[in-house]
Amino acid sequence: MVTVGRRRGFVTFAAAAIALMQISYLLFPISAQQSNGSRVVPAEGYCSMYGICAQRSDGKVLNCANATKAVKPDTLFSSRIQSLCPTITGDVCCTVDQFDTLHQQVQQAVPFLVGCPACLRNFLNLFCEMSCSPNQSLFINVTSVKQINSTMTVDGIDYYVTTNYGEELYNSCKDVKFGTLNTRAMDFIGAGAKTYKDWLAFIGRQANLNEPGSPYLITFGSDFSDSSGVKPLNSTIYSCGDPSLGCSCGDCPSSSVCAGSLLPQLNTETACSVKMGSLKAKCLDFSLVVIYLALLCAFLLWGLLYRTRGRTASPLQAKPLRNSDNKSNMNKNGKSPHDSVQVPEAASSTAKPSNPSIVQTYMSIFFRKHGIFVARHPLRVLCVSLLVPVLLCIGLFRLKVETRPEKLWVSPGSEAANEKNYFDSHLAPFYRIEQLVLATSASGGSEAPSIVNDNNMKLLFEIQKKVDDLRANYSGSKVALADICLKPLSTDCATQSVLQYFQLDPKKFDDSGIDHAKFCFQHYTSEETCLSTFQSPVDPSTILGGFPGSNFTEASAFVITYPVNNKVQTTGKENGKAMAWERAFINLVKEEIRPMVLAQNLTLSFSSESSIQDELNRESTADAITIMISYIVMFAYISFTLGDRPSRWLLLFVSSKVLLGLSGVVLVMLSVLGSMGFFSAIGVKSTLIIMEVIPFLVLAVGVDNMCILVHAVKRQPDQSNLEERISDALVEVGPSITLASFAEVLAFAVSAINPMPATRVFSMFAALAVFMDFLLQVTAFVALIVFDIRRAQDGRIDCVPCARITPSTGAGDGGDGQRLHLLARYMRDVHGRILRNRAVKFVVITVFVGLTFASIALSTRLQPGLEQQIVLPRNSYLQDYFDDLAKYMKVGPPLYFVVKDFNYSSASVDTNQICSISQCNSNSLLNEISRQSLSPETSYIAKPAASWLDDFLIWMSPEAFGCCRKFVNGSYCPPDDQPPCCQLDQVSGSCMTSKTCSNCTTCFLHSDLDNGRPSTTQFRDKLPWFLDALPSSDCSKGGKGAYSTSLDLSGYESGIIQASAFRTYHTPLNKQSDYVNSMRAARDFSSKMSRDLQMKIFPYSVFYIFFEQYLSVWKTAIMNICVCLGTIFVVCFIVTSSLWASAIILTVLAMIVLDMMGVMAILGIQLNAISVVNLVMSIGIAVEFCVHITHAFMIGTGDKETRARQALSTMGASVFSGITLTKLVGVIVLRFAKSEVFVVYYFQMYLALVIIGFLHGLIFLPVLLSLCGPPTKWAKPKEQSQPPSASSERT
Repeated sequence: MVTVGRRRGFVTFAAAAIALMQISYLLFPISAQQSNGSRVVPAEGYCSMYGICAQRSDGKVLNCANATKAVKPDTLFSSRIQSLCPTITGDVCCTVDQFDTLHQQVQQAVPFLVGCPACLRNFLNLFCEMSCSPNQSLFINVTSVKQINSTMTVDGIDYYVTTNYGEELYNSCKDVKFGTLNTRAMDFIGAGAKTYKDWLAFIGRQANLNEPGSPYLITFGSDFSDSSGVKPLNSTIYSCGDPSLGCSCGDCPSSSVCAGSLLPQLNTETACSVKMGSLKAKCLDFSLVVIYLALLCAFLLWGLLYRTRGRTASPLQAKPLRNSDNKSNMNKNGKSPHDSVQVPEAASSTAKPSNPSIVQTYMSIFFRKHGIFVARHPLRVLCVSLLVPVLLCIGLFRLKVETRPEKLWVSPGSEAANEKNYFDSHLAPFYRIEQLVLATSASGGSEAPSIVNDNNMKLLFEIQKKVDDLRANYSGSKVALADICLKPLSTDCATQSVLQYFQLDPKKFDDSGIDHAKFCFQHYTSEETCLSTFQSPVDPSTILGGFPGSNFTEASAFVITYPVNNKVQTTGKENGKAMAWERAFINLVKEEIRPMVLAQNLTLSFSSESSIQDELNRESTADAITIMISYIVMFAYISFTLGDRPSRWLLLFVSSKVLLGLSGVVLVMLSVLGSMGFFSAIGVKSTLIIMEVIPFLVLAVGVDNMCILVHAVKRQPDQSNLEERISDALVEVGPSITLASFAEVLAFAVSAINPMPATRVFSMFAALAVFMDFLLQVTAFVALIVFDIRRAQDGRIDCVPCARITPSTGAGDGGDGQRLHLLARYMRDVHGRILRNRAVKFVVITVFVGLTFASIALSTRLQPGLEQQIVLPRNSYLQDYFDDLAKYMKVGPPLYFVVKDFNYSSASVDTNQICSISQCNSNSLLNEISRQSLSPETSYIAKPAASWLDDFLIWMSPEAFGCCRKFVNGSYCPPDDQPPCCQLDQVSGSCMTSKTCSNCTTCFLHSDLDNGRPSTTQFRDKLPWFLDALPSSDCSKGGKGAYSTSLDLSGYESGIIQASAFRTYHTPLNKQSDYVNSMRAARDFSSKMSRDLQMKIFPYSVFYIFFEQYLSVWKTAIMNICVCLGTIFVVCFIVTSSLWASAIILTVLAMIVLDMMGVMAILGIQLNAISVVNLVMSIGIAVEFCVHITHAFMIGTGDKETRARQALSTMGASVFSGITLTKLVGVIVLRFAKSEVFVVYYFQMYLALVIIGFLHGLIFLPVLLSLCGPPTKWAKPKEQSQPPSASSERT
């Protein structure tokens, strides 16, 4: 259950503060001058621009439009240029100041691309050639100049590159990852460009004041006239698959090195099918049809042969037979059995009664003695039998109900539970989610209009203010969102909202308007003005919904998410503040925010982390009245059906058995309470399923036994004394009641081996409840029957035994069984006669077997899962919320791949087996995750993984010279755009460079590293620096916030990191099957990677713990069903000593269960813990339909036809009135329950059980017994002495 089904992936915030600037601004062209703006004649060795002449008001420097000959640099300057631009040799077209500015700005791009050296080199070459190439005039032309302080500065240029150069440059960089945000670097350096032209156009656009980007326009082109002398740039481009500058497979999946390591596609197996012309069927379906037709032909052939043998055999005159029980039947029923079935004499002569089994013999003797004892001492038996369950009920004072889904549906030692505990204890519990979804509504069949407009944005600001001002009471203190929200950088809440494009400031919205939001939809990764208050880009796909493709401006929904800190639950009070605020938040939305939204003609759905639990608790009481009405209706019917229909209406007050029926119901409930009390006393928690299902189960079994006992007593001769009637009745039905009850008890008891807590606890409670009900039925209820008979004989009024009519009249009519006899005669004379017809038998066998085969085929269509909407009340606000999630959400839940015991020492290969940058193994974990994201339909992985290891290695790299730095004293030196390296200007808000960090150097030189990898000591010493480093423009790879909870540093000094997580996302999961399949795919992938890499890797997502049950629910269901059926078979064989009869009972029970599963498939009922419990319960109730009929058949006399009709007339009537009609009236009431779960899993499944059980028990089973039933086992035990009269024992 879930809860398990909630979308936590709607919050894709990067917990790091990544203030990324436009690459074109970071690496703006720093070129030569042109004296008067005239066209410079292209020539080798000449510049188009040279020197820095001025700067804009926002501080961006401008190049001089100055055509001059390239200048020869000194030796130091030349070596510096070579370190950054190895392709630039000899003369250059840049000054030292220009190069220093280039060097300072280029460091901001390095962290994005250093993981792929080929891309980084190509990207740097583009700007090195533009800035310092000695042949600059050949491919750069100044097209526009601007005079500043009497100096002509560059305002626009044409930059010519060949088409091949542009395409290869783009191809080398298009797949490079930016793991911190689970995206591609191209989203940042090219605004998600899809072609090289889009990328270069983005780089070359001219930025407005105070906006990142180039200070002048750069027009990249490849078209020019041959006479112009232009030679477009066509320098060497390194392929990302170049071994000398090899990129990882995650950054370059097209590399030939990577193709061989591609994992096979997961979950791509196709089902076997058979095609015949235009028809296509599954192999299983085809096989079932063939087998069914073969069995049908065999059955027809057997029938024809049997009929032919009957005609050709010596004719035997059939005549009515009157068996030894005819006399007693006349006495019991008041009717001669002359209308019994006509059977041949030969058949009668061969049907000799055989001795019953030893067990049955001893049971018959026991029940005769027991019946005599109860009839003599009813009060003593009643008091003693009630003592035990009453004492057990004392344990109810310790009753505790388990409502936590993870404790109900997840085994304590399950893989998902262990993984969740490991994740929570070593890393951090997943944050709590509070969410609002505002959407426009479609009208007139048209599509929903866009929600992105000024009025709706203003509404969002009003909602945000109310949420910010909300205060909840908790233990006398006030709790605000700011007190509990997730703060990646310990400053601002990580609220996910479209308002973050305005930093949650309504004044900024008033200044820039809705157009700024639309601008940020396309440039959220690159524009500083679009960054959130917690300094992270906000992906529009996480805050908008209902948009086609990537057209965010047409979104029809706003999604506002408030992540809240979560804590590991030990005492249950750790998240008390959060839960108090969540409930106040829900009340605020219902009372204030929803009216505001509806007034704007918008829809609103909402949820908090505690909403599901609160709504489930509300559901547990919502249908209490419905359930009580259901039980009351059944109680009323029971009381009515146990009574007699007297010849005079006045005697109805005597012949009715309301008090007996209610007393029997009390015994049933007492057995349930006694079972709950016993397990509560020993510390086993109860569940809502126990409270809702077990009373229904025990009532079904108990009522059936009550009807059987009462009807058996009524069938005894009226002239017999009380002791004889009671003892004979118990001898007649006691063994079958014992057989059925013990079969059910042992079936439930053995099912308790199921590891799933909900089904295990249900089986335990059910086994004890059924056992106690059996004991109370054969003791207390029999004693109550004795009291009721005495009351009727004395003419006392039912329910008011102190009043009486007349003893003689009451005695004469109190035992009239007219109504029962009517039903019994119907079963024998109408129902039995119809089933006797050969054509009817053929149809019954054909139809029922056919339905079983069809059910087998349908059961394979059963889908595991449990929709959230079903388990919630129909009027729950979460119903709309889950509908909106499926309708609008474009991202899936977060997925973590957790690596245990990562050995980072230089002697270990673990680092290269995990990472996905240069020099990492092509089949490393992160490379394979990246590959799997290329086939999301089968892998359910949407993006490459965010890797703290990749970012840490890049952060330490000497190429990322703005990241890992140290002061002269060896302490950590932050990037130049962070204090104390710069001073914050309070007026402009910008950080002004200071000289504090002028002497900082990179942590390592290339010579300090071993093939680009740190030593064990270097790794150990610098990892805390990385995790404490704030990301910024100069170094976007800082780990604070983004990776603060991605690894466990406890004991890492030994060279082992106990746990480290790599985050990605599942694809959007809209169905229960999506959740199950995504979990299965992730586990299959992790298992294969663990084997291949010889490492401990497991996947984790917050919903796994709730959906793990569905990976093995089929195994659980089959195991429970087989165990129950096997147990029942063994018990039946031991009691009856008849393998034949036991096999028939097993066959019919299996058919009932299969038909139940077929009905589930037709009705769309999913396979889950609730339905598995219902299937197990259905076996218990189905036993009542089968065992009593079969036992009555076995102890009958005559041929099979006769015994089948006898079984129907005796037990058939009791089963029909005791189970079928009783459950039918009770189940119908459940149709009006408020919760869908009651309608689907209780009304529909229970109704199907009653109908299927009735059809199999009272139609198919009698036909089957009449055709191939076991031989009779009847041998009535003899008594040596007559018991004393009942009258002498009356008290």
